[in-house]
Amino acid sequence: MDEGAFDMADCVRRVRRRDEEAARQLMDRLYPLVLKVVRSHLPQRTSEEDLVQTVFMKVFANIHQYQGRVPLEHWVSRISVNTCLNALKAEKIRPELRWSDLSPETQRVMDSLAADDAGAPDTNGATARELLKNLMARLSPPDRLVVTLLHLEEKSVAQVQALTGWSGPVVKVRAFRARKKLQRLLNQLEEGT
Repeated sequence: MDEGAFDMADCVRRVRRRDEEAARQLMDRLYPLVLKVVRSHLPQRTSEEDLVQTVFMKVFANIHQYQGRVPLEHWVSRISVNTCLNALKAEKIRPELRWSDLSPETQRVMDSLAADDAGAPDTNGATARELLKNLMARLSPPDRLVVTLLHLEEKSVAQVQALTGWSGPVVKVRAFRARKKLQRLLNQLEEGT
């Protein structure tokens, strides 16, 4: 479908009338957005595709509730974030991160961080991402969400407010506390070396 000719409001009306082609078009249009949100908030033990499907099931089941006051993409983003938060909450068991849980490459990165040596070996991005993923997994779902949105996705406080429904002060306090928790986790890991 031609990008300029796509009429979101018409597509939503057709989806409400159970038009399968319109549903396919809407899904094709929104899939990249949903996938991006899911990837940035994916619980460790949840399949990316399963969570994307869950989001779309919720979107189509609740499309009649969409009133058009905000762009559809914002409404779908909020559903995506909330679905991910619910999946994160379902991961109740959060074992402590142990040195032995880390790959040898990540252990080397931790050693270089602990040494704080200017001549420390360069770390590759994949190893740093693995370390961050392990540390982030130890945060509560709201803490993980606020760090991801503010610091990894570089969203503003106002954008985080719109996505989560939290007030500005709540966003700032949660972000501060989450950063402190990450620092404590990193320090504990360094001390365990």
